[in-house]
Amino acid sequence: MAAMMRLAAIVAVFLTLSVASSFAQSTPPDFEEWRRVVERAQEAIDNDRASESAMDELRSQLDAWRDVFTDESTKQRISVNTVQAQLNSLGPVREGGGPDDVAQERDLLEKQLAFASAPARRADLAQAESGELIRAIDTLMRDRQTQLLISTGPVPLNPAIWAAAWSDVAKSFQLVGLEFATSWVHEQQSQDLVKSLPITLIYLIIGGFLIARGGLLVRRALVRLLRHSRISATRWVMLFLLSFGQVVLPLLGVFALTKAIYATGLPGLRGDVILSLVPTLTFQILVAKWLGERIFARFEEPLLPIQLSAKEKLQGRHAATALGVFVAANTLFSELARYDNWLEPAQAVVFFACTVAVAICLAILGRLLSRHNQQIAASEDVQKGAVRLVIVFLARFMLAVAVVSVILGLFGLTRAGSFVAFAASKSVLLVAFVLVIQRLVQKIFAALEGRTDDDSSLAAALIGVILVIAALPALALFWGVRPADLDEAWSTLASGLHFGDTTLSPRTVLVFLLVYLLGHGVTRLAQIMMRDSILPKTKLDPGGQNAIVVGSGYVGIFLAALIALNVAGIDLGNIALFAGALSVGIGFGLQTIVSNFVSGIILLVERPISEGDWVEVGGQMGYVRDISVRATRIETFDRSDVVVPNSDFISGTVTNYTRGNTVGRVIVPVGVAYGNDTRRIEKILQEIAEAHPMVLANPAPGIVFQGFGADSLDFEIRAILRDVNWSLSVRSDLNHEIARRFMEEGIEIPFAQRDIWLRNPEALTRGATREEPPTAMVEAQVAKAEPLTPDLGDMSGGDADGDGR
Repeated sequence: MAAMMRLAAIVAVFLTLSVASSFAQSTPPDFEEWRRVVERAQEAIDNDRASESAMDELRSQLDAWRDVFTDESTKQRISVNTVQAQLNSLGPVREGGGPDDVAQERDLLEKQLAFASAPARRADLAQAESGELIRAIDTLMRDRQTQLLISTGPVPLNPAIWAAAWSDVAKSFQLVGLEFATSWVHEQQSQDLVKSLPITLIYLIIGGFLIARGGLLVRRALVRLLRHSRISATRWVMLFLLSFGQVVLPLLGVFALTKAIYATGLPGLRGDVILSLVPTLTFQILVAKWLGERIFARFEEPLLPIQLSAKEKLQGRHAATALGVFVAANTLFSELARYDNWLEPAQAVVFFACTVAVAICLAILGRLLSRHNQQIAASEDVQKGAVRLVIVFLARFMLAVAVVSVILGLFGLTRAGSFVAFAASKSVLLVAFVLVIQRLVQKIFAALEGRTDDDSSLAAALIGVILVIAALPALALFWGVRPADLDEAWSTLASGLHFGDTTLSPRTVLVFLLVYLLGHGVTRLAQIMMRDSILPKTKLDPGGQNAIVVGSGYVGIFLAALIALNVAGIDLGNIALFAGALSVGIGFGLQTIVSNFVSGIILLVERPISEGDWVEVGGQMGYVRDISVRATRIETFDRSDVVVPNSDFISGTVTNYTRGNTVGRVIVPVGVAYGNDTRRIEKILQEIAEAHPMVLANPAPGIVFQGFGADSLDFEIRAILRDVNWSLSVRSDLNHEIARRFMEEGIEIPFAQRDIWLRNPEALTRGATREEPPTAMVEAQVAKAEPLTPDLGDMSGGDADGDGR
């Protein structure tokens, strides 16, 4: 045995060394180069003099090194975990040290563990160091950005700086023209231009046609189709997709035009900067114009329901187009200012002018949307929902931004004002785009489902949520968040949240949900098969079949959750600790729910009641329709549902009228007048009971002479029914038959009567006049409802006939 253990240990060590050597064959990180990168990063952070591009480059290097150390740590952890698993298999260290061969194996594995852990620890330390340096650079860059925004510059309304500002702007465009002129007169360039003239002309013709006529042709087609066609959901989607041609065709024309200019070889450095921006600038203008056409549409039916006049909608379309133009102009001027190093006066004047223009556009759009909100509020059919709230918010937001951005620029905070104005403008355009696309999604689902209304389905609402989430990174970029910050946030999210040894990441959550949903689906499928195909072929009663189906469902869901946790890699030990802490709260705050849950399990196992049983519990009587793990649903005889907690069935008194079988007894009381032959009455009642088809012949129904009542001779029919659920109908049938037979036999069913005998009636006449007879005095007292107090001992109750016997 010892020899076999020693051989197993040697094999395990050999496998461990093989795994370690396989990882060692991969190129390890160059820690010397890493130290040099760390020194440069620390120096750049301490001095805070490096440019933004240099800091971005340094951060990219640190990010790459962090990925290298993460991979290295993962590789090394595999060998560490392998050796640690082997150590755990040897069990805990005994007091006496244990056998010599086990001690030798333990020492060997501990040395191997120390050897394998060193590279992993070194990679972890370097990974942590790179993360801290990246965070330091991000903090430094955010501080720079904040300082740049809050720093004051020249007041743009100062006429003294206008000339210098105009000089810088004109100089940039003059240099662009000079580059083109220089290239034109260059002999080699002229020869190249002649060679590329055919392709240049082709690009120019295509680009010019698409720019001049592309959008116009699409708009004419839309107008023609909208005027002569009935708009269904499917046709709406087709027209909406056609409207994208107003953006796509002119944008293709711009690409062709830039291609033609590049083919000439005339652009210089600045010309290349401008040409590279032309597609972006065109896209900004076209999208803003397209959104204006969609929101402030000429036609009501196929677009967003904006309640404005035709003149106001025209203003909205013009304002949206102008907003796109000024956003594009700001993008162009920002790039030229950076490339040509414009002075602060030039930047202050140019960007303040752009800010004022954008503020005017935002104010117009905000006013129009406020007008729309007023129209909606004044109408009887008030729109509700997220879209109306978004429109209300946008109206107020644009008006506020228009005022704030101009005020900031007037006080010398030109950069801050420009940043607020253009970030808000891009955000407004993005929100408008999301609203329009959400409208398209609703129409697509309406077309697929064959609906003509605009009600949003669940799938459309979920896609709307996804659109909003997808737009959040773009909004963050608009408002100054750097792409590196988004990458860092995504890396943190992807790495997950750490709870002890468990990491909760999006991948973990996704795997858990997929496995759990798969297990849940398999459980439901198994329940359907058992309920419809397997259990009906057994001898189990319906209640037992339902208990098996429900119980298997809970077991299947529990196993699905357990398997999903294991597959996702979530440590069940941490969940056990959390469940232990939660049990304290359950003991105090959720004891009623837990009691009902346990009672439900007991009901499903013991089955004192089943679906379809006629029960009475807590004053409620009816049929059991559903038994869940928390409560039981009872349908009363007036067709109302009563939900009874399961604990009431376990701790309370329950009457089950149909448990096991539906045989039950019915009791029908009968009273007859005194003077009738009791044996004759008994025989008649016996015949009536035996004649009913629902009454069992064995045991035979019985007639009981209960006794002498105050008004009648009291009998009872006691019969066993085949189905006690029909007890009320049987009782009614027996009463009908009793009334018929008694009428035929001349037997009277009495009703309560009383004869009152008065002792010394002359006492009632005391105090009355002698002219009034005693009888008149009694009638007067009765009419006045005065209480009479006769001697109760002298009263005698008459029988049903009132004969005084």
